[in-house]
Amino acid sequence: MSVITLHPGSVSLAELETIYRDGAAARLDDSFRPKVAASARRISEIAAGNVAVYGVNTGFGKLASVRIPPADVTTLQRNLILSHCCGYGAPLAREIVRLIMALKLISVGHGASGVQPETVAMLEALLEKDVTPVIPEQGSVGASGDLAPLAHMTAVMLGEGEAFYRGERLPGGEALEKAGLKPISLAAKEGLALINGTQVSTALALAGLFNAHRLANAALITGAMSTDAALGSSTPFHPEIHTLRGHKGQIDTSAALWKLLQGSQMRDSHLEGDERVQDPYCIRCQPQVDGACLDILRNVAVTLRTEANAVTDNPLVLSDGSVVSGGNFHAEPVSFAADQIALAVCEIGAIAQRRIALLVDPALSFGLPAFLAKKPGLNSGMMIAEVTSAALMSENKQMAHPASVDSTPTSANQEDHVSMACHGARRLLRMTANLAGILGVEALTAAQGIDLRRPLETSGELQKAHAAIRRAVPELEVDRYMSRDIAAAAELVSSGALNASVNAAILPQLDSRPATM
Repeated sequence: MSVITLHPGSVSLAELETIYRDGAAARLDDSFRPKVAASARRISEIAAGNVAVYGVNTGFGKLASVRIPPADVTTLQRNLILSHCCGYGAPLAREIVRLIMALKLISVGHGASGVQPETVAMLEALLEKDVTPVIPEQGSVGASGDLAPLAHMTAVMLGEGEAFYRGERLPGGEALEKAGLKPISLAAKEGLALINGTQVSTALALAGLFNAHRLANAALITGAMSTDAALGSSTPFHPEIHTLRGHKGQIDTSAALWKLLQGSQMRDSHLEGDERVQDPYCIRCQPQVDGACLDILRNVAVTLRTEANAVTDNPLVLSDGSVVSGGNFHAEPVSFAADQIALAVCEIGAIAQRRIALLVDPALSFGLPAFLAKKPGLNSGMMIAEVTSAALMSENKQMAHPASVDSTPTSANQEDHVSMACHGARRLLRMTANLAGILGVEALTAAQGIDLRRPLETSGELQKAHAAIRRAVPELEVDRYMSRDIAAAAELVSSGALNASVNAAILPQLDSRPATM
């Protein structure tokens, strides 16, 4: 297992994606440990004193006016965690939970949260030993942080709750014991530091971002293949057209489409006798639509990288030693980011679905047989595969409604405006899975269309993409059980294998400016 060394404030998207996709462990860079220890000492001093400081020697939320004696501070933190373990629903996936723990390490690693070095070490050990807390997916409104899900994470550190270890779901204490770890005890404020924060929402949004960017690039490949299969023109992808408009995403996506289609015999084969002057928008306007989506994803990447590197609990130990309450736990930036990703995912799928519909319709596909069947009538071909893509597209449209506008007051009106970031980000997992299905169907229809145009050949790059599809799914000769084909094509897309089949330099990167910390 590889290990990523975290430098809070400058952790890159690439490092976070490695933790998410490859299961890398993470540890705090040693240079940050003295500040962590110093903030813990400062909290200890306050807990032993007479001045009331929220969350250190007081109750929480609406109970902040209740003073807690020094002898009860540890009990206060344990009670906080257990009382907040109110999650509901299925467990979050292992890769999401590991990213959550890495993000929490980054946040407390700044040395403004007052956690003990032993607590940092426990987070590192859970990642190293592959102990994955069971975190129910529902229960956060993204207000005072992701309270319930982060409480389930923290409970395992105390030997409570549940965790997965070596494929087995176990009581938290048993999972720690089998991994050779011992539960920790929380000192003053530590429970609050661990459950305040946006790490669950941010991890889910980052997963949505990483998946969406991979699929956006796959859509350029399947879109270029559909363009060739439909005998569409590549002229609308001419670089100067897009430079004249100036949007970076549009320029980059048009360049990718232009390069992917270079050398295609199909592109020029229809010029004589073709009365079409222009292709439909789903072919011609790919750079304008997919490019706008790429711009959204790149802008969101800046927001989420900043949030991943942020301190988002409360109260915070400031540089002068004061401990001050604020509201960094409010996940509004993440909620807006998730809503924007949802819009991009929805639109990439919507325009791709129209290309599928074009290819299966003999009135639009310029000479291809109905539903891409070699003997239409006797065979239905891709008829219902197109319907499935429409169903997935419609689901994504329904889920694209913004979550960020759906605030509701909670906690006896103390938390009277909430972000809804957590489920707003969680829906991205389902939406990107749906998009993978749509693009999987487009991969099948485009590859079938290219097969039906033989002996004409597509471009060299698209021949490599076509070969990758054909290794996963054979050409459709007669009707067969199609669900497995769609699943295999969707996996080819979602795994990144389709993207890997072409020259990596062609596909746009998820660029982002440095986080400002």
